[in-house]
Amino acid sequence: MAIRILVADDHELLRSGIIAILNNEPGIQVIGEADNGEEAVCLTSSERPDIALLDINMPKLNGLQ
Repeated sequence: MAIRILVADDHELLRSGIIAILNNEPGIQVIGEADNGEEAVCLTSSERPDIALLDINMPKLNGLQ
Protein backbone atom coordinates (compact mmCIF):
# COMPACT_ATOMS: atom_id res chain seq x y z
CA MET A 1 0.00 0.00 0.00
CA ALA A 2 1.47 3.34 -1.09
CA ILE A 3 1.89 6.33 1.21
CA ARG A 4 -0.38 9.05 -0.21
CA ILE A 5 1.12 12.55 -0.14
CA LEU A 6 -0.25 16.02 -0.85
CA VAL A 7 2.35 18.68 -1.76
CA ALA A 8 1.53 22.36 -1.20
CA ASP A 9 3.91 25.17 -2.14
CA ASP A 10 3.31 28.48 -3.90
CA HIS A 11 6.52 28.17 -5.92
CA GLU A 12 5.68 26.03 -8.95
CA LEU A 13 9.28 25.05 -9.76
CA LEU A 14 9.99 23.87 -6.22
CA ARG A 15 6.64 22.03 -6.01
CA SER A 16 7.31 20.28 -9.33
CA GLY A 17 10.79 19.25 -8.20
CA ILE A 18 9.53 17.80 -4.94
CA ILE A 19 6.80 15.90 -6.78
CA ALA A 20 9.31 14.53 -9.32
CA ILE A 21 11.55 13.24 -6.52
CA LEU A 22 8.63 11.68 -4.63
CA ASN A 23 7.21 10.05 -7.77
CA ASN A 24 10.50 8.18 -8.24
CA GLU A 25 10.26 6.57 -4.80
CA PRO A 26 8.61 3.16 -4.55
CA GLY A 27 5.72 3.07 -2.13
CA ILE A 28 4.92 6.77 -2.47
CA GLN A 29 2.04 8.25 -4.46
CA VAL A 30 1.55 12.01 -4.85
CA ILE A 31 -2.23 12.40 -4.85
CA GLY A 32 -2.45 16.15 -5.25
CA GLU A 33 -0.73 19.49 -5.32
CA ALA A 34 -1.76 22.97 -4.24
CA ASP A 35 -0.32 26.44 -4.71
CA ASN A 36 -1.98 28.10 -1.71
CA GLY A 37 -3.23 27.21 1.74
CA GLU A 38 -6.95 27.28 0.95
CA GLU A 39 -6.49 24.85 -1.93
CA ALA A 40 -4.41 22.58 0.32
CA VAL A 41 -7.21 22.47 2.90
CA CYS A 42 -9.80 21.62 0.23
CA LEU A 43 -7.63 18.86 -1.26
CA THR A 44 -6.85 17.45 2.18
CA SER A 45 -10.57 17.21 2.90
CA SER A 46 -11.43 15.57 -0.40
CA GLU A 47 -8.37 13.36 -1.04
CA ARG A 48 -7.50 12.39 2.57
CA PRO A 49 -3.69 12.07 2.15
CA ASP A 50 -1.55 10.19 4.65
CA ILE A 51 0.93 13.08 4.66
CA ALA A 52 0.57 16.75 3.71
CA LEU A 53 3.90 18.39 2.86
CA LEU A 54 3.23 22.12 3.34
CA ASP A 55 5.22 25.29 2.75
CA ILE A 56 4.88 27.55 5.80
CA ASN A 57 4.76 30.73 3.67
CA MET A 58 1.87 30.48 1.22
CA PRO A 59 -0.84 32.94 0.19
CA LYS A 60 -4.38 32.83 1.63
CA LEU A 61 -3.50 30.41 4.46
CA ASN A 62 0.04 29.53 5.45
CA GLY A 63 1.24 26.02 6.23
CA LEU A 64 0.91 26.57 9.97
CA GLN A 65 -2.66 27.82 9.94
